[in-house]
Amino acid sequence: MPALNPPVATAARKPIWRFMLAHPAHAIALGFGSGLSPVAPGTVGTLWAWAAFLVLQPHLSDRQWALLLTVGAIVGWWACTVAARHLAVADPGAIVWDEILAFWLMLWLVTPAGWWAQLWAFALFRLFDAAKPGPVAWADALFKVRRGQPIGWAQGFGILFDDLVAALCALLVIAIWRFL
Repeated sequence: MPALNPPVATAARKPIWRFMLAHPAHAIALGFGSGLSPVAPGTVGTLWAWAAFLVLQPHLSDRQWALLLTVGAIVGWWACTVAARHLAVADPGAIVWDEILAFWLMLWLVTPAGWWAQLWAFALFRLFDAAKPGPVAWADALFKVRRGQPIGWAQGFGILFDDLVAALCALLVIAIWRFL
């Protein structure tokens, strides 16, 4: 059984399959392997979230989705903090639980929605998450740690927070579009 508290890295580590499998927090934070993609891990993690949503959606009620998202945020906060500490990087690109959670929230709130509406939600979310305009940039900078400072719980929350703000911005655009 893996140690629950493996030593914290002092120099930045590259996430690999062995790292992901070494601790349950790593597996969650790295999106069960989707964050290990060498190209666009955030996009791959969001695609994984979309596929998982399509599998789960028919089986979960709104109450169960709310519970899943709440528990996912709490467990994700822990997992992102632990994985970032062990990688010795404040917000590693391989950590994609933030994309997964934020995109699940978006899809849950826009459902029922057809394939094109879900694709539009995906594109808007990735745009806001990658470009980080306005409030998303503010949210991203709010919990950043300076080089050499330890990675704490605030930084773990910050990993999730900017993606949730990106999702809310994308949802606002969708709401305005639907209103027009």
